[in-house]
Amino acid sequence: MDAINDFIIFLDGFLGSALWFPALLLSTGIFFTLYLGFPQIRYFKHAIAVTAGRFDKQDAKGDTTHFQALSTALSGTIGTGNIGGVALALHLGGPAALFWMWMTAFFGMTSKFVEVTLSHKYRSESSDGTVSGGPMYYMEKGLNAKWLAVVFAMATVLSSFGTGNMPQVNSIASGLEATFNLDPLITACVLSVLLGLVIIGGITRIAKVAAAIVPTMSVIYLVGAFAVIIPNASNVLPSLVSIFSDAFTGSAAAGGFLGATFAYAFDRGVNRGLYSNEAGQGSAPIAHAAAKTDESADEGMVSILEPFIDTIVVCTITGLVILSSGVWIEKFESEFQRSDMNFVAGDYDETVEGDVEQLFLYFNGAPSAVVSYTGSINLVNGKAQNESVFTLIHARSFAEEVFFSDAEGLITGAVSIDDGLLTDTTIVVTGESLLHSVPLTTKAFTRGLFGKYGQYIVSIGLVLFAFSTVIAWSYYGDRAMTYLFGSKSVLPYRIAYVIGFFYAALADTTLVWNISLITIVLMTVPNLIGILLMHKEMKQTIGEYWVRTKTRNRVN
Repeated sequence: MDAINDFIIFLDGFLGSALWFPALLLSTGIFFTLYLGFPQIRYFKHAIAVTAGRFDKQDAKGDTTHFQALSTALSGTIGTGNIGGVALALHLGGPAALFWMWMTAFFGMTSKFVEVTLSHKYRSESSDGTVSGGPMYYMEKGLNAKWLAVVFAMATVLSSFGTGNMPQVNSIASGLEATFNLDPLITACVLSVLLGLVIIGGITRIAKVAAAIVPTMSVIYLVGAFAVIIPNASNVLPSLVSIFSDAFTGSAAAGGFLGATFAYAFDRGVNRGLYSNEAGQGSAPIAHAAAKTDESADEGMVSILEPFIDTIVVCTITGLVILSSGVWIEKFESEFQRSDMNFVAGDYDETVEGDVEQLFLYFNGAPSAVVSYTGSINLVNGKAQNESVFTLIHARSFAEEVFFSDAEGLITGAVSIDDGLLTDTTIVVTGESLLHSVPLTTKAFTRGLFGKYGQYIVSIGLVLFAFSTVIAWSYYGDRAMTYLFGSKSVLPYRIAYVIGFFYAALADTTLVWNISLITIVLMTVPNLIGILLMHKEMKQTIGEYWVRTKTRNRVN
C-alpha cells in the first residue's frame, strides 16, 4: 500500500497538484463567464423560476423533473467534500484555501451551465424510452470526436469509484467509528446492502431518494453548523478577514499549523472546490440529461444553482465552523494514519522559528534541510527513548505524546524505520497532532451550543450526504458503461461498484483521498477541452433559447 500511495502521489504531482490543472479549470470558467456575459449573475433569478417548475411541460421527454434532476446532481456533489473536503483544504492550505474554493464555485457556475446545456442538447433516447446523456454524447455528436467521448466515458467509470464511491464510504466509516465506536466492517456490510437495493432501481428510484434526502440532510447540517457559529460569532469576522488577506500571500504558521504558500493554498483550494461542486468535471450533466424538458438551456439554468448551493453556501458554512471554533490549529489525540506519518531525521522543535521554517519549505515542495529518517527507535512501554535522532510528523504537524503498540500492547524494544516509514505495518501509533478531513469537522461541531452532542449531527449529516453521493455516482458510472459497452454491462458494473464500496470502508483514508485527486483530473480535462471547442455553438444555443423563452413568457 505504501508503494501504491507513493505512486499515486507521484502521478498527482504531474496532474491535480501541478499548477496547470487548477489554472485550466479556473481559466475555462473565466472565459465562459466573460464570453457569455456573466450568466451566473444575469440568469440566477430565471434559474430559480425554471427549477420551481414555471416552464414545465408534462409531455416533455425525460425521466425526472427539474427539481429531481437538481436534487440528484446535488446529492452527487453535496457529500464528504462539504464536510471532510473543506476541512482537508483548510488543513493543507489554511484560510486562503477557502477563498479559492469560492472562486472555483463562482466561475464553476458558468462551466456547469455550459456542460449541462450541451449534454442535454445531445442526449439520446433508448429503445425502452429512457434517456441517456452526458459529455460523451456532445463529444460524439457535436464535436464528431468519438475518441474523446470514449476517453471521457472510461474516466467517468474510474472516477465513479475514485470520486463518488470510495472517499464517501471511507469517511462514513471513519466518522461512525470516531463518534459511536462502530466497527467499520459493520458499516461496510449494512450500507453495501442498502446501496445495492437503491441502485438496482436506476435513475427513477435514485432521483426519488435524492429528492427526499437532500433537503432533509441540508436542514440537519445547517442547524448544527449555526449552533457552532453563533457562540463563536466574535471569531467569524477575523476568520473572514484571514480568508481574504491570505488569498494571494498564503497562510502563515499558527498554532500547530505550519503554514502554506500561495501556490499550495491555490492548488488545494481549487482542487477541493472541484471535488465539492464538480463544476467542469462532467458528472452532473449525466443526471441533468434525464430532466423532462425540450429546452436544453432550461436544464443548464437549473445547474447554475448547484455550485452556489454546494460551495458558496454549504462549504462556506463548514469553513466558518472550523475557523471560528479554532480547532484547525489545535492538536488532538488520535490513532495516526500511516499515510500521514513521516519520521524525519533530527530533533526539530515547533517553538524554534528556524525548525518551523525548514518544515514549511519541506511541506510546500521547496528545497529544505529536512530529510527522511532511516534507522531504529528504542521503545520502553511504547515511548521512544532516542527522540533526539528523529522527529515524528503527523498530519503536517509535530506529533506529541506518541505511543507505539501492537496486538500485545505497548511495545518495549526496537522498531525499524525505513525512509520515514515504519517497516512493520501492524504497529499502531497514537498521539496528539492536528486533525484533518471528517475528524476535524467533527471536533469543530463539539465547540457549539450542543457541546459533545454536536458530533452526532456531523455523523448523521455525513451518512446522508455521503450515501446520497454514492448512489448518484453509481448512475453516472452505469451511464458511462452503457455508452461504452451497452446495457448488458450495467449489472456487472453495479456489482463491482458495491464491492468497491465495501472495501473502501476498511481502507486507509489518506490513500483513498489521494486516489480521488487522480480520477478527478482524468475526467475533468477531456470535458474542459470539449466545452471550449464548442463555445460558439453554446453562445448560439443561448441566443435561440432566449428568443423562444420570450414567446413562452407571453403565452404564460
